[in-house]
Amino acid sequence: MKYFFTIMLSLIGLVANSQIQKGVVVDEFGNPIENAYIINVNSDTHAHTDELGRFNIDKTKLEDILTVRAIGFKKRNFTVETPEIIIPLEDALVHLDEIVIQHKLSALNDIAKIDLQTTPVNSSQEILRKVPGLFIGQHAGGGKAEQIFLRGFDIDHGTDIAISVDGMPVNMVSHAHGQGYADLHFVIPETVAKIDFGKGTYYADKGDFATAGYVAFQTKEKLDNSSISIEAGQFNSLRTVGLFDLLGKQNKQSAYIATEYILTDGPFDSPQNFKRINLLGKYSVVLDDSSKFTLMASHFSSIWDASGQIPQRLVDNGSISRFGSVDDTEGGNTSRTNINATLKKAIDENTFIKANTFFSKYDFELYSNFTFFLEDPVNGDQIRQKENRTIYGMNAELNHKIKNDDWDVLLQFGTGFRSDATEDTELSHTLNRYTTLEQIKLGNIDEFNGFTYLNTEFKWGKLLLNPALRLDYFKFNYQDKLAPVYATQTESKVKISPKLNFIYAQNNNLQFFLKTGLGFHSNDARVVVQNNGKQILPTAIGADIGTIWKPFPKLIVNSALWYLYLEQEFVYVGDAGIVEPSGKSKRMGMDLGLRFQMNDWLYFDTDANYTHARSIDEPKGQNYIPLAPDFTATAGLSFKSKEGISGGLRSRYLKNRPANEDNSIVAKGYTVVDFNINYTYKKLAFGISVENLLNTKWNETQFATESRLQNESQSVEEIHFTPGTPFFMKGKITYSF
Repeated sequence: MKYFFTIMLSLIGLVANSQIQKGVVVDEFGNPIENAYIINVNSDTHAHTDELGRFNIDKTKLEDILTVRAIGFKKRNFTVETPEIIIPLEDALVHLDEIVIQHKLSALNDIAKIDLQTTPVNSSQEILRKVPGLFIGQHAGGGKAEQIFLRGFDIDHGTDIAISVDGMPVNMVSHAHGQGYADLHFVIPETVAKIDFGKGTYYADKGDFATAGYVAFQTKEKLDNSSISIEAGQFNSLRTVGLFDLLGKQNKQSAYIATEYILTDGPFDSPQNFKRINLLGKYSVVLDDSSKFTLMASHFSSIWDASGQIPQRLVDNGSISRFGSVDDTEGGNTSRTNINATLKKAIDENTFIKANTFFSKYDFELYSNFTFFLEDPVNGDQIRQKENRTIYGMNAELNHKIKNDDWDVLLQFGTGFRSDATEDTELSHTLNRYTTLEQIKLGNIDEFNGFTYLNTEFKWGKLLLNPALRLDYFKFNYQDKLAPVYATQTESKVKISPKLNFIYAQNNNLQFFLKTGLGFHSNDARVVVQNNGKQILPTAIGADIGTIWKPFPKLIVNSALWYLYLEQEFVYVGDAGIVEPSGKSKRMGMDLGLRFQMNDWLYFDTDANYTHARSIDEPKGQNYIPLAPDFTATAGLSFKSKEGISGGLRSRYLKNRPANEDNSIVAKGYTVVDFNINYTYKKLAFGISVENLLNTKWNETQFATESRLQNESQSVEEIHFTPGTPFFMKGKITYSF
């Protein structure tokens, strides 16, 4: 440690011997462009821009020529004529031959940006699918957060993946339905500008929930134009979207409002009566000192009915169709209001700070019936899960660069907190939604997470070394309102998570990486107090080794071998109000991805992911992890011509997987193909999209569940499923102005 600080102090005292050119890369409206790549044609030195669009490139003098590239912008050659320069770039279609593999930990994020531009999303369900290897499933009428699968995890609704939007957390700690519940439906897909993702436990700025990985969405700061669109399709489906630019094409500031309204009955025999409304407003300004301030406010609400999961035996004997129901009184309603303020400010040419503060008001009420008449043969087993929540918090990070002839050093010091207060978090046995038969759980939950981290990057030539350290402090309070005596159960815990990553860039077309790090499995406050604070933040240990390779100008290949060990997997089962310890587990696997631009208008991508997931403490044959994906694959072919025609064909494949610990019950796999085609003529755009083009019979979500019907004397454990969408066609018209 003493040697480490000696090096740090020595580096801070070094003075560069060569001329350093300062500059800023912006778009045509003056907004900074992050991760633009700059190379000096004369000296062959290079740099990339930070979050404020700034760069420093050494061995550069007047009259030198800089080549500047950025995803989604035209390449530009720029002649240095002043000591400080501003380089504007023009928008352009994505060209893989202009992509440079960045010498950084998150280099794979460029892939997500490419995918987003070549195949834009048009539903909130599709947003998460942009993360390679991540699969989702909806099983409660469209209003419930999607079930997520990644790297051998059935993540439920977000227990082991950290999700954020503009720096604001999406996951709900100690949620009425389950830990980490992440409802992304408040995001309007057309406003998504960037998807940042990472797999594993290797990122110092990610803590709670970031076991399998993280996904960070960034919404647009400006609109290219205003637009109104309407789409309609089968199953009484209707969606309208309005995007309204409020300030026009101004330099250095922008503001817009976006709104979305959705209605659908779904393909089910009992209509979903689904309704959602979304409203978002965002204002951004670049100040005179080049700092940027952004203010975002949003509100969404949903209400729906659901047919729920159905037992396979009823479909097999013809009692109901695949789209039938046993209890069609399921459903719910939810709403969320957000306010988020962000500041990115330059301190000097090598230092800047970024910070955001956020507030959310959240309400949730869900009615479900998974076991039908197993527990109550007269009234049925319907349950209500309900909560009212307030969230507020802050994130701040100081970035400082040190450059000299032989070394580049980046120091990042971050700190922040998050506080959740829920009132009347409830689990009750109900009848037809309106009658409460029994309150099973009822209480108030207060949870606080404070954190700090130090992330460092040392770059010597082709090697980048990334040691980091994160510290988390948690305090859990729970007031059980059903207890005979008032009391607040409380526990606290400190967790230290070191990281160490290596990146070797042979050149701009080939990178090798080794990522290692410790994290922790997130836990519900009710797990913590019930377990008396023991093993409440079980350690997760992960490692990735792999490459990012560009063998040809228009081909990018990424691959990785990985391993993840968990000390314990406590699960709070919100549907039953109980704690289930799952013990130690190990997961290992391989990721492989390919992006190929066949020509200027045709683009191909594919990702394949293999996972071996097992419980460590259980005997062989009894150690399967239920619903853990074994093998998944996606592929897509998209096109965009100069004549205004665009579209694509996409497929996703999920292999059969164990539904219980001994693999005696199997969740069936599926292959689903989607298609879309669009035509733009001046200010009008027309589109047709088809989900499940081949009309495959597939199960979107599946569980091994023990249930009993009202006419059955004995319970049965078997697959209960929510059917996947059949052939579903929609048409869309957009007017831009």
